[in-house]
Amino acid sequence: MQSNLVDFIQVLRSHDIRVSPAETLDAVGVTTTLGYSDRNLLRDGLAMTLAKTPAEEVIFLDCFDRFFQQDLADFSSAEMSDPQDENNDTDATDDTAAQTEDLSTNQLSALELAAQNNPSLESLLQTPLMENLLNNNRNELTLAIKAAAQQVDLQQIQMFTQKGQFTRRILDAMGEEQIRNAVIELEKSESPGLAVLQRYRDILRQQVRDYVEREYLLHAEGKTQQFMDDILSKTRLNNIEHIYLHKVHELIRKMAKKLASRHSHKRRRLKRGQLNMAKTLRKGIPNDGVMFNTFWRQVKKEKPQILAVCDVSGSVAAYSKFLLLFLYSLQDILPKVRSFAFSSHLGEVSAYFDDYPVEKAIELVNWKYGGATDYGNSLMDFSKLALDDINSNTTVIILGDARNNNGDPKLDILKSIFQRARQVIWLNPESRRAWGSGDSEMLRYQSACHFSAECNNLKQLERIVDQLLKSTR
Repeated sequence: MQSNLVDFIQVLRSHDIRVSPAETLDAVGVTTTLGYSDRNLLRDGLAMTLAKTPAEEVIFLDCFDRFFQQDLADFSSAEMSDPQDENNDTDATDDTAAQTEDLSTNQLSALELAAQNNPSLESLLQTPLMENLLNNNRNELTLAIKAAAQQVDLQQIQMFTQKGQFTRRILDAMGEEQIRNAVIELEKSESPGLAVLQRYRDILRQQVRDYVEREYLLHAEGKTQQFMDDILSKTRLNNIEHIYLHKVHELIRKMAKKLASRHSHKRRRLKRGQLNMAKTLRKGIPNDGVMFNTFWRQVKKEKPQILAVCDVSGSVAAYSKFLLLFLYSLQDILPKVRSFAFSSHLGEVSAYFDDYPVEKAIELVNWKYGGATDYGNSLMDFSKLALDDINSNTTVIILGDARNNNGDPKLDILKSIFQRARQVIWLNPESRRAWGSGDSEMLRYQSACHFSAECNNLKQLERIVDQLLKSTR
């Protein structure tokens, strides 16, 4: 059961529920304390241990019900009877049990008769698998399927194309090959027991296929999403098709949530501020309650300022869109984000993000400031709007390809920004090999930046924003 619990926790992780090693040990302790006899009690105990939010609790309950499913497979041969016979017997519901028992008896008699002259069939009928099939022993057969699935590592299934492969592996692990060989021999001898044995074989195959399908939906669903997220995070942003944009937006929010959890401000112990009464009393217990030591709590208020300057011309607009979406998904950590957009001229667009949802604001920004690129004129506009606001606590992020259409780059303005700011970061979606080629001014601009990097996918963007957050703490 502990092995099953570890597999279940792995399923939770694939469905974006964060479970640490310490929480895994807590879950083992819960199962040891509560036991496995009361399903509902165990479910509630694990939910309190592993689900941290209402959303995670919903996912947990769904995964729990699917992972610890109690339904038993039905290997009754009556289910495989001909559809025409079933239609003719719809009015005889009172005699169903008796008919099923007679059918099973007749089938068993036909197989025993065929086995008299067939040693391999006689040997097959004595195997536990065939005995359980003939007796419709659902408990033993369901346990056999689960044991075979564990033997072939079914929980590793990731693609729908693997379902047939794992179905065959499970059948082989259960000993279905002996049934196949017996069917071949009965076909050659045209035995009357052939149809009966084929029916039991088909029942077994169908139940195994159904089990693999359920496990695929449980295990592969989260892994497929993780695989898709990994592909999207490494794809150039301007190559992502429109139908995947909603997935990209969700991935950005997921990345931002992870970074927010990692870089959120922590309380620091200081010698002044609000008295931490609980801790002070607790530390005074060894001294008979005398508070020799006092403990204080106070949040250090840090107000970093980030100025995001984004090229929204046609060649770079897609990258700027995702940078702005990423930054505004981190507003709780970086409350002072001012945004500027430019092509031939530059303007501050922070108000758009205050008045509209992020996606709508980005659409309006692209519509207003899109066009041909003029970095020199845009730097002059930026100098008029924000140069006096830049100080040693300011980070300036510039996203653009630095292609200036052979105009004046106004490098002196960028150098003045460099001298005032805490750091100037330039993110260029072009490959480094293209920097300085043609009308690119990137090599000259790079001399006035604290940090410059190629950035054209979400994985690179996440890494850079992570470093940014570390530097602004």
